[in-house]
Amino acid sequence: MEKGANANMRHTFRAEQWVPYPVELVFAFFANPENLPVLMPRWQRARIEEAQFAPPPPRPQTDTAPRLRSFAAGAGSRITLSFRPFPYSPVRLPWQAHITAFVWNDHFCDEQAGGPFNYWQHCHHFHTEARDAVVGTLVVDDLSYELPLSHLGELAHRLLLRRQIERTFAYRQARLLEIFARFTAPR
Repeated sequence: MEKGANANMRHTFRAEQWVPYPVELVFAFFANPENLPVLMPRWQRARIEEAQFAPPPPRPQTDTAPRLRSFAAGAGSRITLSFRPFPYSPVRLPWQAHITAFVWNDHFCDEQAGGPFNYWQHCHHFHTEARDAVVGTLVVDDLSYELPLSHLGELAHRLLLRRQIERTFAYRQARLLEIFARFTAPR
């Protein structure tokens, strides 16, 4: 963590999950912004409010890659999502994300263009990895974020937000396995 000039701290978080599915399939699922709300905790009632999509570069041509006909938001895409900040909240917070990097089957990054954080960058990395003779995908999420409200924001981070981020990613990891188990068999 590095200290900001206004007493705000830059925080980092990393989550990793290995899934027994090919990288092409896993990447395509994550690159489709329509799948984001189903990966967020249900109590948040996340929904896409507005989107301006930039096309991704052409997909790499491989003979063994499974074909998933899916939409992907390339670098330059802007997406506005809204969600509840805590359970039973009558308030919905808007979150504007901007896709800043996109490389098929490797990574994509988004940054907050407007929303509850002073700074937010989330990079999703995808790596082919074999475990117990099963070829699958390691999904690595790297977050870097900074809260508003100086010392009050830091107190909220220590008391609530850090655990909420951890729980959100734990939920996402469980949902990802549920979703993939319904639609496809592992390799």
